[in-house]
Amino acid sequence: MAIKINKPITGYEVVKETSDTQKEQVQSVAEQDSNIEHMHEKLERPEMLLGSTYKIKTPLSEHAVYLTINDIVLNPGSEHQIRRPFEIFINSKNMDHFQWVVALTRVISAVFRKGGDSTFLVEELKAVFDPQGGYFKKGGVYMPSLVAEMGSAIEIHMKMIGMIVDEGLDEHQKQLIESKRAEYAAQNESQSKAAKGDSNTQDFPDSAVLCKKCSTKAVIMMDGCLTCLNCGDSKCS
Repeated sequence: MAIKINKPITGYEVVKETSDTQKEQVQSVAEQDSNIEHMHEKLERPEMLLGSTYKIKTPLSEHAVYLTINDIVLNPGSEHQIRRPFEIFINSKNMDHFQWVVALTRVISAVFRKGGDSTFLVEELKAVFDPQGGYFKKGGVYMPSLVAEMGSAIEIHMKMIGMIVDEGLDEHQKQLIESKRAEYAAQNESQSKAAKGDSNTQDFPDSAVLCKKCSTKAVIMMDGCLTCLNCGDSKCS
């Protein structure tokens, strides 16, 4: 079939025919991708799911809140095996907030099942503030609301299953924090004690104020500069 060209030719190139080997490679990659199971909203719920329950005890209520996240394992036994959150349940003896708790569990579960990157839920929930004021957890970590602590629990879970990578502090930052703690303890031996145990049980000076970076009551004045003894953040650095 003849094709009439009505415009001037401005360039050309030689189109090479794809070899049989290349075709096989492309087809093999396509078949592998098609066999990989991804998270999507039409994925049927298995009869058994792996779950973790987190206890949230706040000074706002005498009853604790229990947050359960159930995970589904995709592509089990293969190199593409991953664990992803599938549904969430929130339970408590306190029924004052029953309606919004049910709504929250349904919305979060729907986002989990939709697939894709659901880690944005953590920042959205942690940014919710209670108009009546927040509270401090054990260890001096400030929580602006109960919803924010639920977001923190989801963050812990996502780190556990590998959805969120916790880079943590590098060696230089760890050494800096330890040196600052030792220096402060030496200057205020009668008022402070050396931190022991993990970050959930460590103690900071009573005079410490809230850190805007890590939300921990661990900021002290050293050498005329505000320094956080938990994350190392400093106004002079």
